[in-house]
Amino acid sequence: MKMKKQLFWEDVEERSEVTPLPKVASRQMLVKWAGASGDFNPLHYEDAFADSQGVGKPIVHGQLKRAWLVQLMSDWIGEQGNLKKFSCQFRAMDYPRLMKDMFEPQEGETWWCKGKVTKKYVEGDEHCVDCDIWIENGKSEVTTRGNATVALLSRG
Repeated sequence: MKMKKQLFWEDVEERSEVTPLPKVASRQMLVKWAGASGDFNPLHYEDAFADSQGVGKPIVHGQLKRAWLVQLMSDWIGEQGNLKKFSCQFRAMDYPRLMKDMFEPQEGETWWCKGKVTKKYVEGDEHCVDCDIWIENGKSEVTTRGNATVALLSRG
């Protein structure tokens, strides 16, 4: 098992980027997420229902996109980092890829989870970093925006 690189407070500068995280959402993934989360709203899997609700076709779960952003931050900070605060808002709908076969989604959209450091500071004995975070669709449109505060290890 490969160890993830640990991010230290001294390695971060204001305006630096969080390492981007690519994601692909397929209808199969939505089924798995529904089972794991208990969110069986037909808006996420039923074409006729989604159309009747005015969204056209099934949409990616907001809480799945939230989980992507949490993964973005936890992957970036490493095992010894601490995600102290997190919030996000869903600004637009995302539509999953259909399946090509039992295991592969069709070609299509890839979402990018991204972030930028907005503030670096020490609070008490914690070395903190605030970040703006977001998800972009394949057209580079931001569909989910958020903020996170992390505490990192210091070399000092």
